[in-house]
Amino acid sequence: MDEFFDLPTLIVIGVAIVVLFRLRSVLGTRTGNERPPLERPRAESREENVVPMRPRPAEPQTDADAERFARKLEAEIEQYSHGDEQLAAGLRAIAEADPNFTPKSFLEGAKAAYEMIVTGFAAGDRKTLKMLLEKDVYDGFERAISEREAAGHTVDFTFVGLPKIEISEAQHDKRIAEVTIRFNAEVVSATRDAEGNLIEGNADQVASIADEWTFARSTKSRDPNWKLVATNQLD
Repeated sequence: MDEFFDLPTLIVIGVAIVVLFRLRSVLGTRTGNERPPLERPRAESREENVVPMRPRPAEPQTDADAERFARKLEAEIEQYSHGDEQLAAGLRAIAEADPNFTPKSFLEGAKAAYEMIVTGFAAGDRKTLKMLLEKDVYDGFERAISEREAAGHTVDFTFVGLPKIEISEAQHDKRIAEVTIRFNAEVVSATRDAEGNLIEGNADQVASIADEWTFARSTKSRDPNWKLVATNQLD
């Protein structure tokens, strides 16, 4: 028993006690009531309400990407200008002022805008029209809707499709870009009076309509959306 408490043993025990005490002071102990680590707050997602005229293409990241983008753009301009040098020059001028502009993506946006506008007009959807139309054009559409409503007329309308769509004019004048599109659409439209009698159109027949619309936007603006600034119904 006397050998157990010799001096070397007491020294080792003392050192172990000191080491354990220091570890405890540095690391602490777990009691089950510790506060959890802070969590990084999650960014809330936002749904954009803006309806872009055309999808935004991926921006070139390298010189090679920029070169491929330039070649693709030039090929699109040649394709959609159909040999019309004046139209091709207008498309190039717009693309130079707006690096995100391409004829193909613009036409895709124009298709969506056309359907939204003609459907919105038939339904009397002023909110949608106001978002897509320049003020003077909107005022004309709004008057026609108001007159129709005052007369008690309603429109049964179905958009069928766009068999043909093409760019007919394009220009960039200082800061305003304008693109004119010819739409050949197929729709089913029937206008009825307050008693439900058919007064125009045919609810059982697809009709072909042709329009020439001009869209415009300021290339100096941060707003990427184009608006309808002129309409012309073709024979």
